[in-house]
Amino acid sequence: MRHRARTAAVAVVALIALVVVALTLPVGFRLATKVVDALRGDVPAAQPVPIETADLGGTGPGTVVSATTMPALQGELTGHQLQAARVVYRSTNGDTGAQTVVSGSVFTPVGDPPQGGWPILSFGHGTTGIDEDCAPSVSGSLLGLSDLVVGLVETGHAVALADYEGLGEKGVHPYTDAKTAGLNMIDAVRALRHTFANTSTRWLALGGSQGGGAAWAADEQASTYAPELDLVGAVAESPAADVTRVVDGAEARTLTADQRPAFLAIVESLARLHPQVNRDDFRRGAAARYWDVTVSCAGATAQARNDALAQVTADDIRPASPAAANQLRTMLSAWALPERRLSAPLSVVYGGADTLVDAQWTTDAIARACALGGNVEWDLQPSKGHGDVDVSRQIAWIADRFAGRPAANECH
Repeated sequence: MRHRARTAAVAVVALIALVVVALTLPVGFRLATKVVDALRGDVPAAQPVPIETADLGGTGPGTVVSATTMPALQGELTGHQLQAARVVYRSTNGDTGAQTVVSGSVFTPVGDPPQGGWPILSFGHGTTGIDEDCAPSVSGSLLGLSDLVVGLVETGHAVALADYEGLGEKGVHPYTDAKTAGLNMIDAVRALRHTFANTSTRWLALGGSQGGGAAWAADEQASTYAPELDLVGAVAESPAADVTRVVDGAEARTLTADQRPAFLAIVESLARLHPQVNRDDFRRGAAARYWDVTVSCAGATAQARNDALAQVTADDIRPASPAAANQLRTMLSAWALPERRLSAPLSVVYGGADTLVDAQWTTDAIARACALGGNVEWDLQPSKGHGDVDVSRQIAWIADRFAGRPAANECH
């Protein structure tokens, strides 16, 4: 019972935290403090293992290129019992299959682990930007995620937090490419296990918004990409699983205020990846004047970005021609989920009033996942938006996955 209570507490902390607004700092990352405080002390105190114990050998996905301490973060976390490292590790690009080098941060409790090692949560963060310096691991507060990580670790779980390709290390961030982000999440688990001892092969993927799509994609790919690990399930809140129809909204001039900045970031990311994408086909007026600031990282420029975005109209970002729209549509459809049958049960929670990721997009993606033979549970909450869904069902669901109980399949 104590294990079940602890696992349920982890779900409370994590799922309350999955509130992300497009291209702004993650907001709403608040611990369920009373629950976490009640569990603190369950993990025995001990001396942290030195980072020098990291396994820097090997060349395959998930192997560690470097593992370094995080002085700024450690200063913020003074008094907390955990081990932390910023890791640079090898991963794979979902489009090309090429090996990449990406970054992230990994954490474990200290003290004696449970039998089999600390179970692992791989957390997929929401949109933070598309530039190299938009990565949580280069921020002293993990871009506001440090309290969340502390809460998860102090309830007895190791945590892997991938930055995603192009964030934190050189390269182009393929924004809304859930497959690549999902591979990064899987390899973050491997990197964690290479960096710190006493970690389990059992893990769960969870995330919200962009991270929700990444967690879903990790679930699809885990069984073939990382068969040595035991994925028990995945939770996707308001997932950006298939955003292809954002192009339809741009053409029809019906994009919401939440969707416009996401559309700008999509265009910029695709233009960086594909020189044939002409940015000027998707920007004019205020969008052209303030392009650089509107696609910059959230943080220090947040107010300037918000001011600039307030001036961008639907006409400013309407595709210049059907050909331009179709070009973007084709590229986004290649990134759409689902791609294959799920490796483990998936729980999706989303709002019918979501003004960023349209609920119908998610409903249709779930139907396709079911058609592929996946095990899916979903919870559509008609009056909820992008970040205010009720996660009560997911709390029990996560507890059951770690306990090894069978998952009900709502596809049947």
